[in-house]
Amino acid sequence: MPLDICVKAPAKVNIGLKVLKKGTADAYHNIESIFQTIDFCDELRVRAIPKKECVVHCPQMNLPVENTLTKTYSAFSSEVGIDFGVEVELNKKLPAGGGLGGGSSDGAALLKALSELSKIPLTKSLSDSVASKVGSDVFFFLQSGFFENGRGCALVSGRGEVVKKIEPRSDLIFLLILPELHSSTLEAYSLVDKAYETGFYDSKIKNEELFFPEFSEAKSIYCGSVSEWRFSNSFTPVLSKKYPVIDAALQDIIDTGALWADMSGSGSTVFGVFESSLAANEALKKCQKKWKCVLSH
Repeated sequence: MPLDICVKAPAKVNIGLKVLKKGTADAYHNIESIFQTIDFCDELRVRAIPKKECVVHCPQMNLPVENTLTKTYSAFSSEVGIDFGVEVELNKKLPAGGGLGGGSSDGAALLKALSELSKIPLTKSLSDSVASKVGSDVFFFLQSGFFENGRGCALVSGRGEVVKKIEPRSDLIFLLILPELHSSTLEAYSLVDKAYETGFYDSKIKNEELFFPEFSEAKSIYCGSVSEWRFSNSFTPVLSKKYPVIDAALQDIIDTGALWADMSGSGSTVFGVFESSLAANEALKKCQKKWKCVLSH
């Protein structure tokens, strides 16, 4: 058994995110989105230990006792019956509550490490079973192609468990603004529900402030010119209305000349997309005078 394993856990951005109206049969929303990984990553060093437990050390933040890493270890252990525990050194760079999928990505990365340490192949049925117990975004990180190719992209639907891998673009540059705001996913979905109840989205779509292409057309639009993208994120108008800092950050990125910009996931990270390194770097210089920023591919 290897002594320890180092693995990267990438951020994802949502290129468009349609949150469908909650069904009457359950309490869940379905989504339609393009997820793409970027080079902005957490890093995990995973070491096997004799005691069957998951011990996590994270200098950057205090994690709750139960977190995506402990959940991942427990789910994997219950599925395959491993006889060892792990000690995880987590170098946390992705902000919590930032809409970048950091916790889910950490869980997916640990699952990959556990598979390697135990020499138990990570089949789709095994990875799906673990992901279902940890978090919806875990499905994407495991199935996007990132761990095989170093970059991942997919059409994601259902509750996040339906992942159709597509070829990721490598010509895009992403400028991220990280506001000092923890966005609660629970609150974001609650705001979406209220927006549906009041007809808020209908008015936004009617005034062309929101546009959601047919999901069957999303891939072809993604592969086309970024300046012609018309993807929208259902969370953006309701979150930015409650938290003006999101709207301010988004407007500042747009003002730098980004070809397209929006919020990622349920926020609070906003990002702009560029096809020119020169333009992206100039935009970074402007935005970092006011914001915490990251430039990534």
